[in-house]
Amino acid sequence: MAYRPTAKTEARRRAARDAVLRAARSRVAEGGFAALQVSAVAHDAGVATGSVYRHFDSKAALAVEVFSAVSQGEVDAMARTLAEEGLAPALRSWCARAQAAPVLARALLSEPVGPEVEAARLRFRAAYAEVLAAHIAGLIARGELPAQGPRVAAAGIVGALGEAVLGPHGAPAPDAIVSFCLSAIGAHP
Repeated sequence: MAYRPTAKTEARRRAARDAVLRAARSRVAEGGFAALQVSAVAHDAGVATGSVYRHFDSKAALAVEVFSAVSQGEVDAMARTLAEEGLAPALRSWCARAQAAPVLARALLSEPVGPEVEAARLRFRAAYAEVLAAHIAGLIARGELPAQGPRVAAAGIVGALGEAVLGPHGAPAPDAIVSFCLSAIGAHP
């Protein structure tokens, strides 16, 4: 007879997996992906080290899951703010969140990582660009922006955000970054 998990065992499995993810995210937020050590995550989550591998095939898989969960939250926040408040507030809010959590932002944006996380990083840059391109296309259609390629404009904004917010240039005020991005696409800041 094949083993079938009960609702109780499935709930315990989900709770343990969630605890591992929370602990891993906390490690990344505090020390970047370099701080993502499986034994430390297991300790923080209150599980055995081997239990981490029951939920994730490898440390890289855990890193990708953490990266993807945090990044999806950021993409969703960008989309929500774009829809509710517009382009400038969405960009300003993104910059403020990144600067409020610089270790996590650096981990997501530029920390050297393995190929699995780098592939996820590229997917999420594309997701940001897609959300921004749709919004920019709407602004163009309403005559609020000059005619231009929305995808190119969005890719430029994504690049500018990633470079300017935590780059080697210090931490400029979010308004300066927003002003630059809006000017670049022909909007009035």
